[in-house]
Amino acid sequence: MLSPAKLVVVSSLIYFIRSELGLASIFLNVVAQSDFDWDALTATDSLNWTACYSGFQCSLLRVPLDYSSDKGNASIAIVRLPATVPKSEYLGPILFNPGGPGGSGVDAIVSLGASFADFLGPQFDIVGFDPRGVSFSKPTVSFFETAADRAFWTPPDVNLRYPSLNATSEVISNRWAQFQLIGQQAQLHDTQDILQYITTDNVARDMLRITEAFGFEKLQYWGVSYGSVLGSTFATLFPDKVGRVAIDGIMDGEAWYTANITESMTDTDKTLQTFFDGCAAAGPAACAFHASSAEQIAANLAALTDAVRAQPFPVLTNVSHGIVDFSFVRNLIFAALFSPYAAYAGFAQDLAALARGNATRAYAEHQAPAFECDCAAGQAPFTANIFEAQIATTCGDARAVADSVTQLREFYANEARLSSFADIWGHWRIWCSGWNVHREGRFLGPVGGHTSYPLLIIGNTADPLTPLVWAKKAATQFPGAVLLTQDSPGHTSLVAPSLCTHGALRAYFQNGTLPAAGTVCAVDEALFPDAAGNDNAKVPRRTLEEDKLLAAVRAIGDAAPVRPAAAARALAGRIMTSMGRIL
Repeated sequence: MLSPAKLVVVSSLIYFIRSELGLASIFLNVVAQSDFDWDALTATDSLNWTACYSGFQCSLLRVPLDYSSDKGNASIAIVRLPATVPKSEYLGPILFNPGGPGGSGVDAIVSLGASFADFLGPQFDIVGFDPRGVSFSKPTVSFFETAADRAFWTPPDVNLRYPSLNATSEVISNRWAQFQLIGQQAQLHDTQDILQYITTDNVARDMLRITEAFGFEKLQYWGVSYGSVLGSTFATLFPDKVGRVAIDGIMDGEAWYTANITESMTDTDKTLQTFFDGCAAAGPAACAFHASSAEQIAANLAALTDAVRAQPFPVLTNVSHGIVDFSFVRNLIFAALFSPYAAYAGFAQDLAALARGNATRAYAEHQAPAFECDCAAGQAPFTANIFEAQIATTCGDARAVADSVTQLREFYANEARLSSFADIWGHWRIWCSGWNVHREGRFLGPVGGHTSYPLLIIGNTADPLTPLVWAKKAATQFPGAVLLTQDSPGHTSLVAPSLCTHGALRAYFQNGTLPAAGTVCAVDEALFPDAAGNDNAKVPRRTLEEDKLLAAVRAIGDAAPVRPAAAARALAGRIMTSMGRIL
């Protein structure tokens, strides 16, 4: 049985890779280094660095819980991979937010900081922080008394947490009722009155405090997915404090602050089409679900989904048991769209096995171990709060939602006219229908305005969550900002290595150079490697520096740092293999 400390880390990472933004490789790194005790640090107004993990430094920064009145303090957990150049060449910190909301920047940088440093440059401190209420920052958002209670409300099976809203006629009404109760649970357990302060505008204020604690006046920041909302909010609130701010995979501020992100699915079906087209072009040796045309592959997938709906598969493994049903398959498909270059080949193999009547492969690769409560050993510090932190921030940010079941059905029907994936993505609105904690005077938009330095805005041509139209819109909201378009499917630029895109990012942070307006970057990887695992795209001659940059971004992309709950499925097989060794 796992020790309490490791149980917390395992639970945290299961939740995280199953939640809005997951860092798959965190599991291997953080479990191995889980002996660092954040509770041994004292939060202060300055950054007092302590050696932590392996080659990193950690600190707790004290910030006001409420910036408009004296409500006490919060502590922000910060980790940095220090710059390795002489002081004369030092260019300061680059803060990174992996999204979510609720994603742990500490976990992200402990896992991937070295890769970020490889392509951003040794002149920077690579900095991750847990936003207020998240993970190692305090106070921690929690809706539940015990780990067992939490496991009851948030079962590890993704298809249970995200059942297709189209699975049965009762899903929407049942989910509405569940999140009414979760909203009540949140209020019941908010005995310290902290939930109203877990908002994006306050996190932006915390980022300014972090920057100033480093001794700098202006923020250097890279935020992906939800992190783009955080970046654009900061640039709106503190336009004269913008040093270098890159936002990547743009979540529209207007959509975010009104709790209506329907338009996020504008390119979702387009992303799925890249699987059909790529599989058809790759051939049967590279794509196991191959057919004679993209249209036939699409038809085969529809038929397979219908067959599973009619007769699900019960699966029993030596780790867990579950059912591969309609919701499971819908989550499986949606998952693959977030990181196509890492996921499509394995996704095709899962589909091919399902078509042969073998559901064990797909299930076993994406299962979570059964919950175990080591009650006799006591309760370790709670950090596995991605579920609570995500809901608290998402719903606490936006205008209040009080939709009835009838209104939610109408909302879903409207979403479904835009994308077939409304059955998975529509859960966001349901979450907030039961949320009743909103701080008066919080920032509600609009975002935009002139900034002291132009923003770099990045969007993909086929992003399943943050469509290119939102990146184009953001570029008009911040005069002088430059839009860089990456010609690829997947969520954010990090899912595919591109000398063009990531070289531009490095140049932006190192010397402030912006790409030319209208720049469209290709990626340096194929969707479907050949049967031997080789990239079947033509590889031009590269310098050692270019190879290093691509290797660094590929390592980050393989860790899939940006994905919703179901999207962690694409890489979970590797994690489960490693988990088996640890357990």
